[in-house]
Amino acid sequence: MLAIGAQLPASKLIEVERVLAQARAARESGATRFCMGAAWREPKSRDMDALVAMVEGVKALGMETCMTLGMLDDTQVVQLREAGLDYYNHNLDTSERFYPEVITTRTFADRIDTLNRVQEAGIKVCSGGILGMGEETADRLDMLVSLANLPAPPDSVPINMLMPQPGTPLAEAEPVDPIDFVRIIAVARIMMPRAHVRLSAGRSDMSDEMQALCFFAGANSIFVGETLLTAANPEENSDMALLSRLGITPMKAEVQIKADAAE
Repeated sequence: MLAIGAQLPASKLIEVERVLAQARAARESGATRFCMGAAWREPKSRDMDALVAMVEGVKALGMETCMTLGMLDDTQVVQLREAGLDYYNHNLDTSERFYPEVITTRTFADRIDTLNRVQEAGIKVCSGGILGMGEETADRLDMLVSLANLPAPPDSVPINMLMPQPGTPLAEAEPVDPIDFVRIIAVARIMMPRAHVRLSAGRSDMSDEMQALCFFAGANSIFVGETLLTAANPEENSDMALLSRLGITPMKAEVQIKADAAE
């Protein structure tokens, strides 16, 4: 998501071998799905060979693969599917009504088109949204309705809490009320009972108690790693300590998904 007027520093695509080294480290820590992301509007043709090599390399390690790269055209979807991509992350972010207030680089319809294209190609969808951008409760619910009414509901539904970044129009955004956040987790679980509802960006700003309520409300997956695109993420040790305190046991390796999904 690029907010209106945001001035974010650009960075080059990470080298394939560096990505594979990080995938090996993730596998050694128990992860079986590896997610690779770039904050692009869409990938360029010149990037596709490297992206395909990343997918093929991670698959060769015996891990599931996930990517988030922005919009995809028909050719790019086929390239990634043939490389072995398992999941594609493309968030709706918010409701169709509120969308133009925060995003100008693509339309809501563009996002739906990409999700349909990915599903038609046989790649599983990971799609959710961000809370705390100034939207109303109705917008959060409408976003979940849009997701639940895709041709097939997403396999994974990440619910993110905005982490305001300096230099963006949302730098002074009001924090999301913790109880309101938990309620959206609960509604997502009810509306999409077979999905992995992922507690995603913003966890570093959540108390243990807030995260615990999210798990009890239906969140059954977390993302682990140093960063989620531009946002910090809790360390693995603190995650495991919290899960232990709550009596939550991570899924065993043969069925465990990338973010130490908890059952």
